[in-house]
Amino acid sequence: MRNLDMTSLRSFVAVADHGGVTKAAGMLNFTQSAVSMQLKRLEEMLGLTLLDRTSRRVSLTAAGEQLLGYARRIIEMNDEAMTRLTSKSYEGEIVIGVPHDIVYPVVPRVLQQFASEFPRMKVQLVSAYTFSLKEQFDRGEVDIILTTEAEPDARAEVLDERPLCWIGAPGGTAWRHRPLRYASGRNCLFRPLTIRAMEDGGIDWENAVDTYSDRTVEATVSADLAISTMIQGTEPGQLAQVDHGGELPALGMQKICMYRQDRGAREVSKRVAEMLRQGYTNAAGRPIPVAVPMAARA
Repeated sequence: MRNLDMTSLRSFVAVADHGGVTKAAGMLNFTQSAVSMQLKRLEEMLGLTLLDRTSRRVSLTAAGEQLLGYARRIIEMNDEAMTRLTSKSYEGEIVIGVPHDIVYPVVPRVLQQFASEFPRMKVQLVSAYTFSLKEQFDRGEVDIILTTEAEPDARAEVLDERPLCWIGAPGGTAWRHRPLRYASGRNCLFRPLTIRAMEDGGIDWENAVDTYSDRTVEATVSADLAISTMIQGTEPGQLAQVDHGGELPALGMQKICMYRQDRGAREVSKRVAEMLRQGYTNAAGRPIPVAVPMAARA
């Protein structure tokens, strides 16, 4: 295998950009003879003439023009890898807050991609209800939060919008029983609107659990002792959407939103935000939307 030499490629690109060896040598802090030697080495390695030296200003041959695009990309990827792996700008920690019920399926993939791109950065994942995450965000304790809200505030960027669905055990019958046993955490954002929907629909219901724990809710529902509500597509594998045929009331739409602020890791948080946008775009199977904050749409 033959490998292109990075120093030779840098010399070649500098000569192409500046139209001659003299200025390229100054930009690279090399001597002219050193630049010329690098160019000769590159041409000998490829067995090609890359520069037309017949005129005073150096120009590229057809082969040189073809190589130039490759050279720029190789140098760019080399520099990006070196920066990501060694620069102190990519050391430290970023804190991401996510409600428990939308951790899957997008967030684990984003965390895996983040670890690959920023191996020197630590990520702390905070799981809490939306109202708690927004309080932490306002106190400046987190870099990025995801929320589930029907009416987000002006700072939010909406990543996706999905219906709120009834969730039960796969093939379960708890949804048919009356009074309908309903399970949710005390602080669940969906609790008050679900109760209102049941009462407006004339459904007799009762609490199945008294807990702050989402795991307790999931265990109760997976045992077919109650049903709950989640955003479509976010239910864990042991639960399923209830096919109630219209016997349970519609619950409306919920927005999955992102809030981001600069806490000293601006470029990293910007990249994480891009990953999250792409993740929800892929999950929805739609073209990438233009990210527009709510304030800009108002």
